Amino acid sequence: MLMSIRRKEFVMDLKEWAKFQESLLKSQLKIVREFLKDEAEPEPPPIRKQRSQIRTVYDILTEAKEPLHLTEIIHRAKRDFNMVMEPGSLVSALTKKVNSGSMFRRVAPSTFTILEVPKKAP
Repeated sequence: MLMSIRRKEFVMDLKEWAKFQESLLKSQLKIVREFLKDEAEPEPPPIRKQRSQIRTVYDILTEAKEPLHLTEIIHRAKRDFNMVMEPGSLVSALTKKVNSGSMFRRVAPSTFTILEVPKKAP
């Protein structure tokens, strides 16, 4: 009878020890993971606000001071702003602006210019 009690005590003590070891290992693992995370992930560079396609086209046409064909607009966007534009989505965006009467005017097929803003009278 004494042996079984000791055995139960030993098993309980062993379980308590195992739970204690488990909590220690979890804590150590958490610290190791944080250390590796800090080492593996350098500080991210500051986030630059990405230019919109419309703003880029507006800047290109302003600088050009003349109407430009879609292919030339796309070429200048890549050259001057390192921005890749898809012709289909760009035509769609520009057409919406042309149809609403804001920012751009179509002067020929796939050729756009800036819509002149009427000057206010004094």
